[in-house]
Amino acid sequence: MTESAWLPDWVRDQWTNHAAAFDHPIRTFAFPHTGQVFDDRPYQLGVVNLSTDSAYRSSIVEGVASARSLAGELIAAGAAMIDVGAESTVRGTAAVEAHAQADALVPVVRGLVGDGVLVSVESYHRSVISAVLSAGAAVINLTGRIDDPDFYAEVAAHDAGLIICYTPGENARSQFEGPPLDELFDRMLDFFRERIELATAAGVERIWIDPGIGFDIILPEGEKRIRMQNAIMLAAFRFRALGWPVCISLPTMTYLFGDEFRVAETGVAGVALMGKATLLRSHEVARVQPMIELFNTGAHL
Repeated sequence: MTESAWLPDWVRDQWTNHAAAFDHPIRTFAFPHTGQVFDDRPYQLGVVNLSTDSAYRSSIVEGVASARSLAGELIAAGAAMIDVGAESTVRGTAAVEAHAQADALVPVVRGLVGDGVLVSVESYHRSVISAVLSAGAAVINLTGRIDDPDFYAEVAAHDAGLIICYTPGENARSQFEGPPLDELFDRMLDFFRERIELATAAGVERIWIDPGIGFDIILPEGEKRIRMQNAIMLAAFRFRALGWPVCISLPTMTYLFGDEFRVAETGVAGVALMGKATLLRSHEVARVQPMIELFNTGAHL
């Protein structure tokens, strides 16, 4: 997409040139211990943050009791799974040592699993991932590039799933300078093919693909940032050609929404759904769920 390109024209070209991907079948899979099935319909991944650096203050909790309380609210509002993290990836925030992340995450994961919650943990540290898998995490939201086949074998040994985020650098904090949008999609597809091959060869059977909007890649600010975020979400259906569902972490777009940023995810969800994302990572589950139900109603007209 060139600087002067009108976004609807670019999206129209994506839908025209890659029409086969739009209806490409994707895997359906289940998590037997909770009974949760993920098929070709949209679901929510509710966010619980253990880091006080998180930009989304309403998602921050302190300790096991408050994490269980917030997770319960998110599940009741419609979340199918809860994503827990202990380090913010917002630019300028301090990194959290792996041991400190594990110390914070493990008791929370155990508490949520004990409540029957399907738990995802966001991390790129091998030691943290090993600790939370042992504590019962069902999914690893992988926000870093790991090439070691033994890592994927460990995930498979725990019968866990993976959300594979696009991280061309070392991890979500690397701040990689991305190429133009058209070239970026080609690079993303190559990246995901490699990661999927590593994961499936090791026996991982549950995978989502996440273009990682704002993770690792340095996006422009202001209007240009919003255009690029929208473009990635609207063309995310292209990743379906790889045979796995797409996860979108809904951006808050504070530049556009200002003090009303908490309503942003409702509108942004509509954009992601048009791009055929089937897992929406959301801080505002109660606000987003009606959009999903509206979409599901329209899908069966």
